[in-house]
Amino acid sequence: MAKYASSSRWLLQSLIFTILWTVRAQLPGTWELLVPNAGVASMHTAVTRFNTVVLLDRTNIGPSRKMLPKGHCRIDSNDVVLKKDCFAHSVVLDLETNQIRPLMILTDTWCSSGQFLPDGTLVQTGGDLDGFKKIRKFEPCEPGEFCDWVELKDVELANGRWYATNQILPDGTVIIVGGRGTNTVEYYPPRKNKNGAIELKFLADVEDNQMDNLYPYVHLLPNGHLFIFANNKAVMYDHEGNRVIRDYPALSGGPRNYPSAGSSVMLALEGDFSTAVIVICGGAQYGAFIERSTDTPAHGSCGRIVATDPKPGWEMEDMPYGRIMGDMVMLPTGDTLIINGAQAGTQGFEMASNPCLYPVLYRPDQPVGLRFMTLNPGTVPRMYHSTANLLPDGRVLIAGSNPHYFYKFGAEFPTELRLETFSPEYLSPDRANVRPVIEGIPETVRYGEAFDVFVSVSLPVVGIIEVNFGNAPFATHSFSQGQRLVKINVTPSVPDSGRYRIKCTAPPNGAVAPPGYYMVFSVNQGVPSVARWVHLVA
Repeated sequence: MAKYASSSRWLLQSLIFTILWTVRAQLPGTWELLVPNAGVASMHTAVTRFNTVVLLDRTNIGPSRKMLPKGHCRIDSNDVVLKKDCFAHSVVLDLETNQIRPLMILTDTWCSSGQFLPDGTLVQTGGDLDGFKKIRKFEPCEPGEFCDWVELKDVELANGRWYATNQILPDGTVIIVGGRGTNTVEYYPPRKNKNGAIELKFLADVEDNQMDNLYPYVHLLPNGHLFIFANNKAVMYDHEGNRVIRDYPALSGGPRNYPSAGSSVMLALEGDFSTAVIVICGGAQYGAFIERSTDTPAHGSCGRIVATDPKPGWEMEDMPYGRIMGDMVMLPTGDTLIINGAQAGTQGFEMASNPCLYPVLYRPDQPVGLRFMTLNPGTVPRMYHSTANLLPDGRVLIAGSNPHYFYKFGAEFPTELRLETFSPEYLSPDRANVRPVIEGIPETVRYGEAFDVFVSVSLPVVGIIEVNFGNAPFATHSFSQGQRLVKINVTPSVPDSGRYRIKCTAPPNGAVAPPGYYMVFSVNQGVPSVARWVHLVA
């Protein structure tokens, strides 16, 4: 009987494994290990116009797994771990070769913020300790050239910023919002008619004893104002007049920002660009952070609001999984990928459990109840301090996860140095024959300008080929700062010398699409091309 029972258990386990494997194999999307060891656990990630990726951790954590070039050590007498630090805490990835090059960061970037300027330079602000008031720049370059971080010496932040959010504005300047104990906003470059930091009382009003107002969700609306969400409330903010011009209804379901963060996106702008829809998903239950509870279930609810509506209200729906620390990535199609995070606990070191390995696709054009699709699960837990970024070829780069104060590789959820990519279903081989290729597009376009895009497609084109502008945000702590997708107006494609010509009109102004470099995708039957970088200027 014992032998029979043992055999039965083995058969049952085999059957369960087979069923799970079959279900997993049938779910959309594919995973790929891109780089086995990036050298650093990326807390902050940004894609540059040279098809490179900046990965940024923090200093004051001891050795990483990537050395700086000989003779380029960081000397800091206040560093409690390494007074002479010869390890890289930032690297740049070449997407063509998957090679990693070390970068040198001089001050602590722990829980900092960033945004690309109109000329493609990454401006990076704040952090902890000696980085609290620092402003840094990274001017990206071709993979074969040399570029590195530069710490600005002639200017610093008016207020120290730790856990702040950056957003580029219609004029190409950057607003820096909030931070721990910093209920103000300021600008880079500093505004001549403004004296340093400006109080934003809303941030103080929504602060609780968990500080659930950190890393506020900031979205530039097409009317030029800002949608700012913190804890469970939001306002429309006039940054020119420094005034709140609308209070939105509270979002049910508890706090949604750090340390209880879910994530947020503004859906694609299209048509006459007058309507902006914000979606906020997931989060930790109030009290999980204070109690250091790792097993309190995360929220699975999402709120969706038309921020530009005269009488806005939240429409609620539920994800297939509760999720804390998830990342919401705008795909070239206008769908949103929700990926990374945990199903229990809260943000913070070693304060979450039950990793959420299943990505979810949010399809905004479907009716409530049909918007979420569960995708093929990964195998690597991506917990606290992980990131997700759209790449020019349509894949999503997954990096980081370090739920420990130092690098720790023997833990249940170890420090993660592997870089992976997730390929949505639109990149599956059976859709290759409808995938467009951009054959011709201007390198620079001006607001409102008419221009042509030439594409080729293996099969005859049926329907409209979209041309969509996606920017490169700064991803950290479950929110992609400045993330934006604009579906520009196009005419039906027409055959032209073996290709298709699409007549396009550039975005009308900087409120719809701030100046800068954009990944421009053509999208045919839901399948995007490899993007071409286009500089949008006034």
